Amino acid sequence: MQANFDTLINSFIADEVGIAENFLSVPLAAFLKQNLLALYKSDKLHNAGTGNATVILQDKMVRSDKIHWLDPLRENLHETSFFKLMDSFIKYLNDTCYTGITGYEFHYTLYEKGSFYKTHFDRFKNNSSRAYSMVMYLNADWKQADGGELCIHHSDHLQNISPMNGKCVFFKSSNLLHEVLLTHEPRLSITGWLKTD
Repeated sequence: MQANFDTLINSFIADEVGIAENFLSVPLAAFLKQNLLALYKSDKLHNAGTGNATVILQDKMVRSDKIHWLDPLRENLHETSFFKLMDSFIKYLNDTCYTGITGYEFHYTLYEKGSFYKTHFDRFKNNSSRAYSMVMYLNADWKQADGGELCIHHSDHLQNISPMNGKCVFFKSSNLLHEVLLTHEPRLSITGWLKTD
């Protein structure tokens, strides 16, 4: 576990984008995927918007994914395992990098075929509590032709990151413009933010 944490942090320090290929174990990723698909089948995912509780807009020309917020108090064995992993990572991040993270929020995300999310920053204009963004993918056997890459807009180049199963991507919420490119297959992930409020 610590090796994955180090990989994520060291790659972030090197290039502003941390990537750990096997941050989620194969069994945990599979169970979380099952949870997400069960919620989708039960029509418990809702259309995502832009903004926060104060200002929220829904525009499918900007963002067309569906989400369901995770609740640490909900009694789900595999979500509890996920939150324990996040707690361990935050403690390690705070102990080694003095980041001052005090909380987090995560949701399941599903991009249906033909979905995308146009360029954006993750930090709200009217709320600066989101410090770091994290995305963890739940897509077994993903192929390049399936699309759905996370495209990071660096100052001098674009970085396309495939949504491969178990992979985690980590970056500062306020620093990097990014987008989700058009997906040709259902694209599943857990997306969230480490916060300082």
